[in-house]
Amino acid sequence: MGCGCVAGVETVTHTAVDGAYAPTADYAHAIEVHGAQRLLFVSGTMGLDPAGVPGASLEEQLELLWNNLRAILAAADMTVDNIVRLTSYLRDAAYAEANAKARTEALGGRVIPTTAIVAQTLTPEWLVEVEVVAAG
Repeated sequence: MGCGCVAGVETVTHTAVDGAYAPTADYAHAIEVHGAQRLLFVSGTMGLDPAGVPGASLEEQLELLWNNLRAILAAADMTVDNIVRLTSYLRDAAYAEANAKARTEALGGRVIPTTAIVAQTLTPEWLVEVEVVAAG
């Protein structure tokens, strides 16, 4: 268990020590949020440029995806520091490592509850989609 302050909101990270497997270093079992005045639920966001064209590679899509998330959060007067939950939808399990690396870098090493699911995306060119919950 650890405490922190995320963009003016107190968070407490919980890790089950008995009866559950240990999380890896890049995510948390759970985060408890105190003092949030707002919750923002962000729909699935892809690695598309402003014209709606997907990046040519997984790395380019991950960069565009995080740029898009930053813009969406900014529209709500939030930043990636407000993210308290994240779900990734990967077109291929082979994308998991690159996705985790991009997430870890975007969050500055801050760990949050995450889930990665391998799924068929609506368009084959969409390699990854991410949805988040932010608190502020």
